[in-house]
Amino acid sequence: MSARLRGLLSHPDALLGFVGAVLFAVGTYGVADIPRNDTTLQNLGLAPITYGSGKALAWIAFWTGVTLMVIAWIRIGRAVLAGTSDLDVRGTRWTVCAWALPMLFAVPVFSRDVYAYLGQAWVLAQGYNPYLDGPAHAPGPIVDSMAQIWAPTTSPYTPLFMLIARGVVAVTGQNVIAGVFVMRLVLLIGLALSLWALPALAERFGASRRLALWLVLLNPMLLAHLVAGPHLELLMMGFLAAGVAVVVGAGSTSTEPGMNSASGPDDIRGRPVYGLLLLGVAASIKITAAVAIPFVVWMWLDQLRRQRAARGEAAPLGARRFVGVFAATALIPAAVFGVFTLTLGLGLGWLNGLSWASRIINPFTIPTLAGHLVTYVAAPFHVWNLQQVLPVTRAIGEVVLAVLLVWFWWRSRTDTRAAVAGAAWAMLAVLLLEPSTLPWYYVWTLVLAVAFDLPLWVRQVVVGVSVFFLITFQPDDSITFYKPIPSLVALLLAVLAAVSLDRRDPLRLRRLRDWAFAIPPKHD
Repeated sequence: MSARLRGLLSHPDALLGFVGAVLFAVGTYGVADIPRNDTTLQNLGLAPITYGSGKALAWIAFWTGVTLMVIAWIRIGRAVLAGTSDLDVRGTRWTVCAWALPMLFAVPVFSRDVYAYLGQAWVLAQGYNPYLDGPAHAPGPIVDSMAQIWAPTTSPYTPLFMLIARGVVAVTGQNVIAGVFVMRLVLLIGLALSLWALPALAERFGASRRLALWLVLLNPMLLAHLVAGPHLELLMMGFLAAGVAVVVGAGSTSTEPGMNSASGPDDIRGRPVYGLLLLGVAASIKITAAVAIPFVVWMWLDQLRRQRAARGEAAPLGARRFVGVFAATALIPAAVFGVFTLTLGLGLGWLNGLSWASRIINPFTIPTLAGHLVTYVAAPFHVWNLQQVLPVTRAIGEVVLAVLLVWFWWRSRTDTRAAVAGAAWAMLAVLLLEPSTLPWYYVWTLVLAVAFDLPLWVRQVVVGVSVFFLITFQPDDSITFYKPIPSLVALLLAVLAAVSLDRRDPLRLRRLRDWAFAIPPKHD
């Protein structure tokens, strides 16, 4: 065992979270989305954990693990904010790896999306077009394990991810457990990129590198969904964060002066072309990453202006240079996307699959929440089915989103810092105004937002929302939001977690302990 790992395991909060991750992973074998029509657990003698008392023990292990991870996460964050933490950046990276390690061996939890990835890839491997034919065309253990609502639907996944998934099933075939494990290994590339990119982005704009890692990669909700889930956002976020980091010059230095401004140190120089290549890869994994690409125009132009100022050139950039930067920003990632599209050979059929997202109905986006409220408020006067209202509210949401994206892009034209902030706001707008949002989607915004020194209340909101979603979305792919008592419990625990980030003992339990175990004063 390395000295670094021994040191990590001697840190009480890091160790506490690791124990929680182990319990979490063990518990998934009884409460999570076990592959169907698969005898692996029976062959290993683990079948009793899936029913009766074994399932109850697994439930206890799972939620105990979640609790320990959340407690450790909040304690580490509070210590870093207070300046009392002895975990440096390298130690925080090792902590992320330690917490993620047990999750590699967990049963897919909180959703069955990974089975859908394998199902779409298996259809492709069997000679079908997944953009026209659903996984049900190639029945077997993979399709059996999917959420059956998606079995007949076409793939919404962009070309690079389909190529990756096809490579996975080429190795694992219809072995579902092996397919999930290999898929996780591939997605870990995104975790590795994020471990570099997030601290680099934070350092570039004067924020805390440790808090960047803490807010996103140590976040139990995101770890659970992205690694134990697993979800392709893990890979997408790595290339997204790395692409933006390379564009703005995070983690790289130059001896050339002239970059001195509020946007960053005077020895930083970006590499927009290389960054756009990475962003093209990110968009080829999931198209949402393309939202950040237009903001590179302003980052690139800002760098050119500073280079001219460093050379003593007072004349502003001409229209020709602006058009060239605009064209390059559009064409470079488009070329990357086009190469993967041609390699896959199925055109743009994934656009058809995007419409299936409308089947997901939860009130965590503004248009869907508005649809729920309209039906409730109008109920005494007119009975409207939710399916009648949602198309209207979602259409309005799409119009508002389009306007906001253009506005965020235009108002961020001042410098690099404003452009990165604008990209983060644009991602948040997509998150809140698209038809449906799921917990792991929050990584879209967070990987860019950590570049800045966020106020305490923002971090508390992230903590609260993370804990709420970690409880509301159940390990067996169900959701308790529409059940009043479980939702209230989740909300109260979320508020407690958020307050605990700033207060060590918000419930004053220490006073209760001191009162309960106090020793009476001695008298002579």
